Amino acid sequence: MKTISILGSTGSIGTQTLEIAMQHPKEFKIIGLTANSNIELLKKQIKEFRPLAVAVMDREKADILIDRTRIEVYSGIDGIIKIAKLDEADTVVNSLVGSIGIQPTYEAIKAGKDIALANKETLVAAGEIIMNEVKKNNVSLMPIDSEHSAIFQCLNGEDINYVKKVTITCSGGPFKNFTKEQFASVTKKDALNHPTWNMGAKITIDSATLMNKGFEVIEAHWLYGIEYDKIKVVIHPQSIIHSLVEFKDNSVMAQLGIPDMKLPIQYALSWPKRFANNSKPLNLAEAKVLEFKEPDFDTFPCLEYAYEAGGIGGTLPAVMNAANEIAVWAFLNDKIRFLDIPKIIKNEMDSYKPIKKPSLKEILEIDGKIKKELKEAILRQSEADAV
Repeated sequence: MKTISILGSTGSIGTQTLEIAMQHPKEFKIIGLTANSNIELLKKQIKEFRPLAVAVMDREKADILIDRTRIEVYSGIDGIIKIAKLDEADTVVNSLVGSIGIQPTYEAIKAGKDIALANKETLVAAGEIIMNEVKKNNVSLMPIDSEHSAIFQCLNGEDINYVKKVTITCSGGPFKNFTKEQFASVTKKDALNHPTWNMGAKITIDSATLMNKGFEVIEAHWLYGIEYDKIKVVIHPQSIIHSLVEFKDNSVMAQLGIPDMKLPIQYALSWPKRFANNSKPLNLAEAKVLEFKEPDFDTFPCLEYAYEAGGIGGTLPAVMNAANEIAVWAFLNDKIRFLDIPKIIKNEMDSYKPIKKPSLKEILEIDGKIKKELKEAILRQSEADAV
């Protein structure tokens, strides 16, 4: 039986992870849970799964929860890290959103925990540091992304030296057929209307800009040691083929399945075993048509920025990620337009000279500095525009 702590248990990935644990009570036991501020849902999860301890990022909400439960309640980032390092847990599911997920992942690895990773920012901003710690501490890091789960499965038993190319598929989001001119009138509601996947707001916007796919390119580089010129992206609206691996003999392997995040979540937890589940099986006859096309880097520049940041390396991916987090926050809070997101990201990338071999402390400091300054600048401009 695997003992599990879930960072971000009230979000989309976290709640689905708990559903999987409920379906396989002899395989998984929940040890710790964390939430940002949704203590009502967290309280229900405590009652259902009886963890040893929980943490709430919002300190005021944590204080409220302390009076409503008998188990240990921690707060803030220190509390999240405590749950990530619980002695009784052997596996940590990190489904936090944003760079807040980096340090808990790092500390969990140092504590000898296996990682099931849904937090993209961990590898985007600190990939080299994280993967070095994975090797040093002899732990496993299993990806929860459907695309990276697919690559992992295609590479299972294969020699990485024989890989010619990896292709990450992309639904294209809600604007896959849009022109630049059409983006001018895009609303928040439009951007949150993803055609195939049910995800949290931040990741849904990243999917609409294709920044999400850019993050996955950088993740693939660190997870599998593949150079950027061997990592491709292809638009596949049906989201049936999740990724492909081409070998030197031109043979191509792919992993297929319906668009359901429970599949990669469960595989990340069950590997090397496979458990039955209640997901709908794939019926290719029902799918009828599988479409593919090249992404338009001119229309979706965020994807190009990710290749640029990844190729240069150092702290530039962290700069890009921090700018994207604030830009998406600003868009979701009606402070900027959709087209402002890539502009803000590019401006920040061009404004910083990256550090080549940063420490984790330097990465986190740059992340915090950019977010603070950029958020203040956006709010000042928003207030000025409202006058």
